[in-house]
Amino acid sequence: MRQTPTGDTGATLDTDVCVIGAGPAGLALTLMLLRSGLRVTLVERSTALRREFHGEILQPGGQRILDELGVLAGATARGAARLRGFQVLERERVLLDIDYGRLRAPYDHLLALPQPHLLEELLAACRELPGFTLLEGHRIAALLQKRPDSPCTGAVVNGPDRVPVTVRAQVVVGADGRFSKTRALAGIDAGRRDSFAHDVVWFSVHAPGQATGQVRVHRGEGSAVLVHDTHPDRLRIGWTLPHGGWRGAVRRGIEDIRWELAEVLPQYADLVHEQITSMADLTLLDVFASHAGEWVRDGLVLLGDSAHTHGPIGAQGINLALQDAAALHPVLVGALADGEPTARRLAPYQDRRAPAAAAVHRMQVMQARSLFGGGGPAAAFLRARAAAVVTRTPIGAKITRKVAHGHDPAGVRTDLFPVLHVNRSL
Repeated sequence: MRQTPTGDTGATLDTDVCVIGAGPAGLALTLMLLRSGLRVTLVERSTALRREFHGEILQPGGQRILDELGVLAGATARGAARLRGFQVLERERVLLDIDYGRLRAPYDHLLALPQPHLLEELLAACRELPGFTLLEGHRIAALLQKRPDSPCTGAVVNGPDRVPVTVRAQVVVGADGRFSKTRALAGIDAGRRDSFAHDVVWFSVHAPGQATGQVRVHRGEGSAVLVHDTHPDRLRIGWTLPHGGWRGAVRRGIEDIRWELAEVLPQYADLVHEQITSMADLTLLDVFASHAGEWVRDGLVLLGDSAHTHGPIGAQGINLALQDAAALHPVLVGALADGEPTARRLAPYQDRRAPAAAAVHRMQVMQARSLFGGGGPAAAFLRARAAAVVTRTPIGAKITRKVAHGHDPAGVRTDLFPVLHVNRSL
């Protein structure tokens, strides 16, 4: 990569691909491109990967991609919790039991993998390869274009000292999340859909010896609470609230919130009362779906949550993002090899992945209706029958495979890796 000083206006960097956002998708794509012999500049607004984290459950489809990249074992060794499947309970009665043991090994479980562990392992693998530049503490400020409708040829990013750095690139990849600044600068509408009637408040408690080995959803009166093990010796808990209900919860205060949580989770009541001491212990996630109409333009691509956002039900976000990266990788390599990073050449990526994202959205809407109920005794009876089908029949096994591996189980094109890499799992 060439770096040219430009006086008080910062520096100019020349690279092949500029990736905005060092989340799981951005880092995974960066690693794939580096191993394909391309130069990549990765721009991340945080420093030392001090990012905000929400989801950490990794489905088998995402595990497979990380394994093919040679980073899964190392990330897991940093600390993770293995989970056997999903359960839905009401007053400790199991309504639904989705057993991932039905799946083919080695991807026959869920993995609660703290995102810092995953990101650190991916970043370490990137650092071992030539052509990699990381701009930490930098935020995208502008896209390089001669006119608003002309091809994108890079980005201007501002560092901690607010001095701009110009990154000239053949392609800019926006992997900067559901509130993507890259997408906004391109003038692409997020396509937000308020498809879910609930938001989620996340927190965790220290709970040694109380691991369940499951992701459990505890249904209460008009609400649900998600609980799963995480590393180290903790329980991660997601409390659902009606859209906009957070303000009312804040007005009621932490004492009322503790009692409400203890009523739904009596087995963890002591932990909640002891460890949730203020509103600062709770983090609100605004739950919505989005699906941008455009994922590709000349010299520009949106990846993961920047292109499509999903709710937390079914733990699909990281899975989809990693599969997006695996699908985009060969498309980018081919387009850049031919010197033609145009919307037409990049379109196969969107054509392949947009239907998969839309299918997950439809599935999550159905799952939300089932989890949060309503509709009286008849609806409850139908939900129970549907749960029995998923739990006990071959149809249920098929549904489990679809949830675990996705509607388009993309794999890594390792045949496009001329650059040798160290197997970090040995």
